Amino acid sequence: MDKHNLTVLNEFILTGITDRPELQAPLFGLFLIIYMISVVSNLGMVILTKIDSSLQTPMYFFLRHLAITDFGYSTAVGPKMLVNFVVNENTISYYFCAIQLAIFILFINSEFFILSAMSYDRYVAICNPLLYTVIMSQKTCWVLVATPYLYSTFVSLLFTIKIFTLSFCGYNVISHFYCDGLPLLSLLCSNAHEIKLIILIVAAFDLISSLLMVLVSYLLILAAILRMNSAEGRNKAFSTCGSHLTVVVVFYGTLIFMYLQPKSSDSFDTDKLASVFYTLVIPMLNPLIYSLRNKDMKYALHRALGQLCNIFSQSSLYHMIHIHYIMCFKLFPVCLQRVEQAQKHG
Repeated sequence: MDKHNLTVLNEFILTGITDRPELQAPLFGLFLIIYMISVVSNLGMVILTKIDSSLQTPMYFFLRHLAITDFGYSTAVGPKMLVNFVVNENTISYYFCAIQLAIFILFINSEFFILSAMSYDRYVAICNPLLYTVIMSQKTCWVLVATPYLYSTFVSLLFTIKIFTLSFCGYNVISHFYCDGLPLLSLLCSNAHEIKLIILIVAAFDLISSLLMVLVSYLLILAAILRMNSAEGRNKAFSTCGSHLTVVVVFYGTLIFMYLQPKSSDSFDTDKLASVFYTLVIPMLNPLIYSLRNKDMKYALHRALGQLCNIFSQSSLYHMIHIHYIMCFKLFPVCLQRVEQAQKHG
C-alpha cells in the first residue's frame, strides 16, 4: 500500500450510541443518572468496607475490589460518552484513545478473576467453615486480588501497544461510543492477523478459565448444600451465595450474549446496546445488589450515616445553620409581630 495512504492520525471520530438528534438530550440525562449512581454506590462500597470494623472479612475485601474494578472501567468510558452527547463532533485524541482502551481492558479483565476469587471464597465458607479463617488468610486474599491486577496490566499493555504500533488508514471513524479493540482493528491497514489471534486466544482463556472456576466452585457448593440436613442451613447457604451468583449471571450472560450472537447487519447496534449494559448498567447494579440483599451492609450504612450526622451536629457549620434557623424562623417573626403591634397602638 502506498505510504501516502497510511495517514498519521491525530484523533478518531466516535459514532456514539445514536445519530438521532432528538435522542441526544434524553439519553444524556439517563446515562448521567446511571453513571452518578454507579460512582456514588461503588465509591461508597469501597469506603464502607474499608472503615467499618464489622466488614473486615475476606468476602467484603473481595467486594471492595469488585467495586474498584466497576468504578474503574465505567469511569474509563462514562465521562467521555457523556461529553459526546453535548458536543457537535464526537472526537477523541489518538493518545487518549489508547489510554481509554488500556484502562478499560485492565479493569474489565480484572473483574473476571475477582468474581472467580469471590466464588472460591464462598466455596471455602460453605464447604470448609471450620478452616475458613485459616484458608482465606489475609495473604491468600491479597494473592487472589494482586494476581489478576498484575496479569490484567500485562494483557492491557500488550493489546494496546500491539494495536497502536500498527498503521492506521486515513479512515478514522470508530463505530462505537468508546475505543474498543475490535472496532479499532477494522481501521488497521497493516497485517493485523497476529494481534487478532492474540486477542482471540487471551479473551477465550480469560473467559473460559474464570467461568470454569466459578462453575466448579458452585457445583461443589451445591453438592455441599444438598448434603445439609437442616433447612435453615440450606437457606443460609443460598442467601450467602445469592448476591454473588446474581452478579455472575448478569455479567457473564451479557458478555456471552454479545460475543456468541450470530453476526448480522444489525450486529454493531446490538453490540453497542450490550456494551452500554456491561460498561454502565452492571457497575451500577452490582453494589445495589449486594447492598439490598445484605443485612451487614445495611447496618454498616446506618452506622456510617449516624456517625456522619453526629460529626455534622458537632461542627461549627451546624451551629451556624441552627442559629440562622432560630433567627429567621423564630426570633424574627416574634420581633416583626411586636413591631406591628407597636405601630397599631402608636
